[in-house]
Amino acid sequence: MISIRRVSAPAAAPAVLVVLAVVGSLTLAGCGGGRSGPPAGSASEIKAYDINPVAREKVRDGGVLRWGLNEYPANWNLNHVDGNLATVKRVMDGLMPSPFRSNEKGKISANVDYLLAGRITASRPKQVVTLTLNPRARWSDGKPITWEDYRAQWQALSGKNGDYRVAGTTGYQDIESVTRGKDDYRAVVTFAKPFGDWQSLFAPLYPKATNATPEGFNTDWLNRIPVTAGPFRFVAFDPTAKTLTIGRDDRWWGERAKLDQIIYRSLESDALIGAFSNGELDTFDIGPSAPDYARAKLTPDAIVRQAAAPDFRHITMNGESAMLSDPKVRQAITMGINRQAIAQSDLQGLDWPIVLLNNHFFMNTQGGYRDNAGELGVYNPGRARQMLDAAGWKLEGQTRKKDGKELNLRFVMPSGLQLTKAEAELTQNMLAQIGVKVTLQAVPGDDFFTAYIIPGNYDITAFAYVGTPFPVSSGYGQYANAKQDSKGVKRWNANLGRIGSPQIDAAMDRATAELDGAQAIADTNAADKLIWQAVNVVTLYQRPQNVAVKSTIANFGARGFYDLKYQDIGFMK
Repeated sequence: MISIRRVSAPAAAPAVLVVLAVVGSLTLAGCGGGRSGPPAGSASEIKAYDINPVAREKVRDGGVLRWGLNEYPANWNLNHVDGNLATVKRVMDGLMPSPFRSNEKGKISANVDYLLAGRITASRPKQVVTLTLNPRARWSDGKPITWEDYRAQWQALSGKNGDYRVAGTTGYQDIESVTRGKDDYRAVVTFAKPFGDWQSLFAPLYPKATNATPEGFNTDWLNRIPVTAGPFRFVAFDPTAKTLTIGRDDRWWGERAKLDQIIYRSLESDALIGAFSNGELDTFDIGPSAPDYARAKLTPDAIVRQAAAPDFRHITMNGESAMLSDPKVRQAITMGINRQAIAQSDLQGLDWPIVLLNNHFFMNTQGGYRDNAGELGVYNPGRARQMLDAAGWKLEGQTRKKDGKELNLRFVMPSGLQLTKAEAELTQNMLAQIGVKVTLQAVPGDDFFTAYIIPGNYDITAFAYVGTPFPVSSGYGQYANAKQDSKGVKRWNANLGRIGSPQIDAAMDRATAELDGAQAIADTNAADKLIWQAVNVVTLYQRPQNVAVKSTIANFGARGFYDLKYQDIGFMK
């Protein structure tokens, strides 16, 4: 699943919706984030990760890390559609189990704090994976982490019960059973059909009590973090100050966390740089903001760490909007937007190549990348006008109308985020040239996803998705067709564009089930071509990870594909 980066907002988010990465025993060739060099046009070498790696013995014990966030989420279940945010992931990565981890090259290995071994133990007649769990691992309520936690999460995320408001079902829907092995610390996962990215599953893992019922799944983590199992434990919320505090868990069985506490503080996006420059924060994610980037670089005793990653900026249209239900109209809108001009505006001054992204799964820097946009990837306002005419939207004065209704798109954006405001204004001016009116609506950053984007209360918007080393399985949910819950209500889950089809699902299914790397890449690109024609997410560019951080902080920064070890984060001696 891809987390949305809420760039008010993961987001991913995207806030998530942050993307949660799901992994594979056999990752797609070129999907691991490996780089053959800096992107074309780069002014300097782009790093795979930039975290100031320091040996633990050179990191001092103690200290508080003050981490700035751009939203204050309500739901802390990262597997729930409302909790699938980059902000939530940044917190939960220090609190919750993940059986596998990725290095900076996207290479996957067992996270031995939770998993001693994980491998495919049979491939015929069915794929079987055996997970050997670390028997020392415990939830903060004292209960052991066992195979039953894995079974409960599979059942909740399988998609079989639509009352679970899941962010995505990728991989889980392919599982036939999760059973007990020779003891409680062996989970045997049998797949009904092959799933190449099996290592991406169960990350993060929540306890069986969370996943036992739809009600618990949907509500137990609302403004609560009831249980943890990481190097840090939950300490407190402060809704007035919009802070969340986690502290070292002395019952943690792994290497002791270096920091005493991490205090996450939520501010409007345009206030984060001021708090950082004034010494009120130790770090925050700059995103593609050239003014904040320049100001952070001038902050004493600070540095901007930058890396390439599978994060991308995009414009999303709501397919259930009355104005945008016709794919031909969405295609015309796409060709009426000068993506190059938006990318240039966003990225100017960031020492990052201005290269358009024309694939929904692979980044420009990945081996599987193909440009599948076709004519939709080219700015062509003349063609856009023709298509709108053919769709029945005729120009009357300055704006097009059909059946007496004006073609007026509501561009919803988080307040306080200048980047999205600039994108919205550019889009407004560009679409006016083809007779499409765009009305800008700024909304509170904390409400952007939960009250507007996730419920489909918008026509058009822009934010960023945070990717993982597993392009298809992490992005699957963003493009998957709707499911129905027990009351017959259509649920789009992580598909915020509310546009899908059985054909797109089938193409993505072929890609995730393929164990041959080359064929998997071909299948992924076939799915991407269908998504371009449907026009759900209009990709803009691969987003740089720009993280402002005090120069004395070790093992932290722009992580790329690297999974941070929260127990190693700290201040240099």
